[in-house]
Amino acid sequence: MTALTDRIQIQQGDLTEMDVDAIVNAANNDLILGAGVAGAIARKGGESIERECDEIGSIPVGYAAITSGGKLKARHVIHAASMSLGGMRTTAKTLRTSTAHSLRLAAERNLKSIAFPAVGTGVSGFPMDECAQIMLAEALQHLKGETSLETIYFVLFDAPSRDIFQSAWQALQKENSTGAASA
Repeated sequence: MTALTDRIQIQQGDLTEMDVDAIVNAANNDLILGAGVAGAIARKGGESIERECDEIGSIPVGYAAITSGGKLKARHVIHAASMSLGGMRTTAKTLRTSTAHSLRLAAERNLKSIAFPAVGTGVSGFPMDECAQIMLAEALQHLKGETSLETIYFVLFDAPSRDIFQSAWQALQKENSTGAASA
């Protein structure tokens, strides 16, 4: 389990400064880059990302789409649509499926590194602790299968959020090591 668990990294910082193959945008299904993480990506990445989103158009809630990284250090942006614009908020199901779809998109493109924010916890108001549990479980599940991904980062804006993710990660590791021992 050690090799797997080392491939998930939790840190505090600015997602838009990550030098990785892809960063994940906490997106709406219309792929309109508004406030929060999406707004920061639009400001730092430039207009090309928004133009690519406009070309893709709407995607189903729970899915993800990929664009270039524009002027960002990241080569790509994966837009995880966990909510609809002005409508449905992030749910456990849409968070789970948009996270899994983001990971699959990265693997399909043969990417080695991806960085996620706490999807759905901003404008959508999804609870941080539940977000951490769902996203970390999906990341761990993904790494157990065939994938090109070597490192999955969770980049949290502030220390309290980082601490919630670290606690959830420790609990998940303990749960998985207990389950492996009893299997």
